[in-house]
Amino acid sequence: MTSGDGVRGSLDRRKFLRDAGGSLAAGLLVASSTTPAGAQIASEPITHGGAARPLTDQEKVKRIASNSYPIRWIFKTHSNVGDKATVADMKKKYGEITMLDYPEFTKKTFPGVTKMDLWSSLFGDPTDDSQYVKSTILGYDGKPREISEFDPSTMSGRKWLETMANKQMTTGTQCHHISNNAPRDICELDPAKRKAGVEVAKKWLDGAALLGAKSMRVNSGGRRIAPSPVADPTSYPKNPDLEVYLTNCIESFKEMADYGGKVGVKVTLENHWGLTANPINIKIIIEEVNNPFCEASPDFCNWEHKYLMYHALNDLAPYAHTTVHAKYWNRWQEPDVQRNVRIMLNNNYTGIFALEYEEGPWDGIEGAKRLYQEVLAAL
Repeated sequence: MTSGDGVRGSLDRRKFLRDAGGSLAAGLLVASSTTPAGAQIASEPITHGGAARPLTDQEKVKRIASNSYPIRWIFKTHSNVGDKATVADMKKKYGEITMLDYPEFTKKTFPGVTKMDLWSSLFGDPTDDSQYVKSTILGYDGKPREISEFDPSTMSGRKWLETMANKQMTTGTQCHHISNNAPRDICELDPAKRKAGVEVAKKWLDGAALLGAKSMRVNSGGRRIAPSPVADPTSYPKNPDLEVYLTNCIESFKEMADYGGKVGVKVTLENHWGLTANPINIKIIIEEVNNPFCEASPDFCNWEHKYLMYHALNDLAPYAHTTVHAKYWNRWQEPDVQRNVRIMLNNNYTGIFALEYEEGPWDGIEGAKRLYQEVLAAL
């Protein structure tokens, strides 16, 4: 290399650093305008900052999906989905919709967004009882309660799915992911219950395929709080009960992933409760299943303590390829949404960020709009 080449190389590097600094400053300005008052912006190093070109605005929007869960309050539903007072207030403010209205709602509320993350409890025509099946489950309080859930395998249920698919086509939208609560007992000790839960998941995978979904969350089921270790007077503590639940969950997800591979829909594990409250259990299940149609769909805030919010997400990020829930939830003070987005990007995540606002200073729709700006700023 000549001395002239060396000078040009030095100038080029200076220009790159200057341009990069300008981009960073612009990003910080956007961040400061969208971060809640009083929140601290934690610095998350962009370890792959020079590995790829910046996304265009259009490309950023393509990485985002709306999420029907935080907007559930305004849906006309077959069963109650939340606090009656909140439902009444939200419907008075925003009106009432059904899932068939949601594609158009997405386009109007989140400019440019066409992908959707749909919550299973909002599926179906709430006036048609034939689309629903009744079952009894245990509530958060441990008491049994009766619920009605959409059944995608019924003739009327499938007809509704076809109507929804046509609605997506006419609006230019796509069901990207289904956040599903219907399949239960996936790690259950009772073989009959576990088998029934897997069969429900298969029916929903068929329905997800009809809508063109790329992935579908399935909860692990089992005890709401995972078994704890027991003392061993001769050695370290052991947790044989947890091992049994994990074995059952692995077998169930193997079967569901195989079926998902046939219909083209991935099954995912989200950090919820029970087994999946601990990120290491999610990693164990995915690695043991060892199927490209089984992966993680991490949620930014569904953790048991604040230290998991960033560190556990970093652990699960390599196991996520299709969907994550970009969540704001003041369960842990002021979660740094942009930091979480950067954690995913640093792990080469190329999938979709679904806007799942949970709870905080805004209502569900305002919060989802806020998340939209936060994710755009971080991308």
